[in-house]
Amino acid sequence: MATTMTNPGARATARYLHVSAYKIRQVLQLVRGLPYEDAERLLHLCEKDAADPVLKLLGSAASNAEHNQSLPVDELFVAAAWADEGPTRKWGQPRARGRYFRIRKRTSHVTIVLERFAPEELAVRRRREEATGRGAATAQRRRAERVRRSRQRPAETAAHDHEHDHLDEALAEEQTMAQEEALAAEGEYPGGETEVDETAVDETEVDQAQAEPTEGEAEPESTSGSETPPAEEPDEGEE
Repeated sequence: MATTMTNPGARATARYLHVSAYKIRQVLQLVRGLPYEDAERLLHLCEKDAADPVLKLLGSAASNAEHNQSLPVDELFVAAAWADEGPTRKWGQPRARGRYFRIRKRTSHVTIVLERFAPEELAVRRRREEATGRGAATAQRRRAERVRRSRQRPAETAAHDHEHDHLDEALAEEQTMAQEEALAAEGEYPGGETEVDETAVDETEVDQAQAEPTEGEAEPESTSGSETPPAEEPDEGEE
């Protein structure tokens, strides 16, 4: 199925959805020709499982129209919507007596086209909204949406900056730890002090303790060969 877009609009296509085209067409029949807001509200309230992928696809088409062509979503309607059959995956289930039941996993390709209302129809809709009071509600809803988006952007920016600050702090800490490890491996510390070998200090203290005599001990006599031993005195009985 092909469609010709007479008014500015946008489209969105979802391929290989794991829903049969028969079920998708039942939902598309409900929203075809409706304004975007009414179609979105109807899909939110629809109880069919196929309404969820159609709702996501409708939001994608509205985003394309808003961001790519700068079209307000309240001036769009569902101009066309169709579903084509995709490839079918063969599956099966063994049953009793050697039987085998075939199960077919259907897929579908869905397309939604949104177009802008004609100027004459837009003027009629605005007059109707003003008469019924829906214009104020629509304006209030638009303002609330703008406020929500404006508040969401600074929050995302702050979260992004906080994440970058956290990464910078972690990187600085890792660099500091790496520098300390490198200095420790070389025997130096960041403060400029040199690591002292405690075992060498202990051995030096032991050698000094052995070399210095204590107060109760006498100095050992010298056995040098230059000194002569004292002469023996003769006994009184010997002449």
